[in-house]
Amino acid sequence: MAARWLMVETMFRAEPGGPSAGAPISPLLPTAGVNKSHTVDCREVCGLNVSDRCDFIRTNPDCHSAGGYLDYLEGIFCVFSPSLLPLAITLYVLWLLYLFLILGVTAAKFFCPNLSAISTTLKLSHNVAGVTFLAFGNGAPDIFSALVAFSDPRTAGLAFGALFGAGVLVTTVVAGGIAILQPFTAASRPFLRDIIFYMVAVFLTFTALYSGRVTLAWALGYLSLYVFYVVTVVLCTWIYRQYRSKSLVYSMPGTPELLSDSEDDQVSSNTNSYDYGDEYRPLVSYQETTAQILARALNPLDYRKWRNKSAYWRVLKVFKLPVEFVLLLTVPVVDPDRNSKRMETMFHMSFFSIKCDWSLRAGLYGLYEIGSLFPVWGMVVIVGTALAAVTFFATSNTEIPRLHWLFAFLGFLTSALWINATATEVVNILRSLGVVFRLSNTVLGLTLLAWGNSIGDAFSDLTLARQGYPRMAFSACFGGIIFNILVGVGLGCLLQISRGHPDVKLEPDGLLVWVLAGALGLSLVFSLVSVPVQCFQLNRAYGGCLLLFYVNFLIVALLTEFGVIHLKSV
Repeated sequence: MAARWLMVETMFRAEPGGPSAGAPISPLLPTAGVNKSHTVDCREVCGLNVSDRCDFIRTNPDCHSAGGYLDYLEGIFCVFSPSLLPLAITLYVLWLLYLFLILGVTAAKFFCPNLSAISTTLKLSHNVAGVTFLAFGNGAPDIFSALVAFSDPRTAGLAFGALFGAGVLVTTVVAGGIAILQPFTAASRPFLRDIIFYMVAVFLTFTALYSGRVTLAWALGYLSLYVFYVVTVVLCTWIYRQYRSKSLVYSMPGTPELLSDSEDDQVSSNTNSYDYGDEYRPLVSYQETTAQILARALNPLDYRKWRNKSAYWRVLKVFKLPVEFVLLLTVPVVDPDRNSKRMETMFHMSFFSIKCDWSLRAGLYGLYEIGSLFPVWGMVVIVGTALAAVTFFATSNTEIPRLHWLFAFLGFLTSALWINATATEVVNILRSLGVVFRLSNTVLGLTLLAWGNSIGDAFSDLTLARQGYPRMAFSACFGGIIFNILVGVGLGCLLQISRGHPDVKLEPDGLLVWVLAGALGLSLVFSLVSVPVQCFQLNRAYGGCLLLFYVNFLIVALLTEFGVIHLKSV
């Protein structure tokens, strides 16, 4: 281990001039301290003397983070001594893993249920909800990570690396794993539709990278293409249903595009766990007190489930408990099977305003003063308390609050703020690790960020395939990543343009980003050609080829990052 860190330190003192050395940064950042004439790449800090690193980090604008609550680079080079560098990196990696856990818990237990409630309130069909709200819920970590990364030109490579990296991961490892676990016949029309749309999205992104910028028309084009995709899904579904309704008397060969009602019921019955409440429900009903209602609403642990779960589940639950408690305190969840009563609603109204103040600009807005007299945080506390008081007197313990459906939008906004704040920390800590190891943002995006954001969906799809529904899991592989790349790039660039920028400058990290885009394109072409050739019969040989493709892609990407594979200078 010591030899490894000695090698890292030796690499740090190598001749500067990495793949992204001297990369310009946003003109909005101030210049101060050393090197006022130009900005020095922050990754050059490891080539300096140990005594000069802290001053370099504090004075170089390229080392400053645009947002977030913690300054990770200052922690590494100013708080920890050089001899404790391995300890600092270990703590940062553990914190990064916990941030991914926070993203997963927030998206699965708070963001997605509220989006589902919103779609139910708006009476959207299952197909429209699946490609809009539910796709947003499943891809929330990817989307918010991309939005945060696009907010700073220095971290835009993280966004492309994560979106392309997740695309390669899902279309090779996850899709291949599904075919290996459960060979099946793919639905022809949805497969061809989704893969063609995704190839168009990848081509648009490739063209944007080649041109080096994204204009307003280009960003709107991304979002318009996604709207066209949603319309296509709805229209194709309607046409197929009309065709199927007229052909019920005939035997339909092949695989239908839509699941039957019985199959949907089986999925629901298999995914729902045993209801322990029926076993422990009291024979005689009694009226709960206000304190009991509040304690039950804010308790993230179900003791009856705890006794019936495995040791692995219990260990993971221990780490989730602090996160779930804070989220239960601040995020309302509208669930038809879970009635939100007075005290719970009052707490949500009280903490909602405080959460907004705490999230925006990492709490800096709360320090501002209104007319140089009264702090913003004080006004937020007053407003939140007033809303809580009104909610308390306007509701009761025995009835669901009036306009309860509005809390779905409130929960959506609050959970989105939590995800955005967590994604900001993820991007900042990944950039700090890139500075320490002198890695480009693209390689960090296609590895750590892509793996962290996709691991939950990967396990869900593989579990679904193991339960006997590989077609549904395979369709989810392509439907989600289309939303991620079109909305992630389009909305991220559109938000930057709305802040006064004429366009969004894109500065690829050398050859690696082209390797990444090319690998994603090749994987899609391989599936587009090989799946119809197999008559849409996906077997273990197809899955093995996809896994082998991903391994070769990772090897080529890492060799490109470390300069083993490079373009010859003319």
